[in-house]
Amino acid sequence: MDIRPAHTTAELLAAAHLYDAPPRPEWAARFLAADGHLMLIAYVDGAPAGFVSGIEMLHPDKGTEMCLYELSVGEGSRRRGIGRALTEALAAEARERGCYDMWVGVDRDNEAALATYRSAGAADDGVFAMLTWEFTTGR
Repeated sequence: MDIRPAHTTAELLAAAHLYDAPPRPEWAARFLAADGHLMLIAYVDGAPAGFVSGIEMLHPDKGTEMCLYELSVGEGSRRRGIGRALTEALAAEARERGCYDMWVGVDRDNEAALATYRSAGAADDGVFAMLTWEFTTGR
């Protein structure tokens, strides 16, 4: 397994089978151009097997933290340590960038994600409620 940051739209599009929906080239380009956005892709035998995306969040009185935005491992590559390795690689990148912590929101019933994040050193921070506003985005 080889984990490396994506630098091109082509790299992001080549991992299309790992996303929830088909990626759009213009959104992939915008993601890569945005400061503080990071996508690490795990390759197995030269093919994308998983990814983790992170977004730096900066606040005037807190400094910078890393949000683990999404982790995905292809169905045929699961239970091989790829998710853990990607999570650890993002945490290492966050430390290197000077982030004071890294966090992720996880559904309480997503046992696979909880196990992955805990195995990579995360600790449960208690009960978390996420409220959302839905906007029409042209999806």
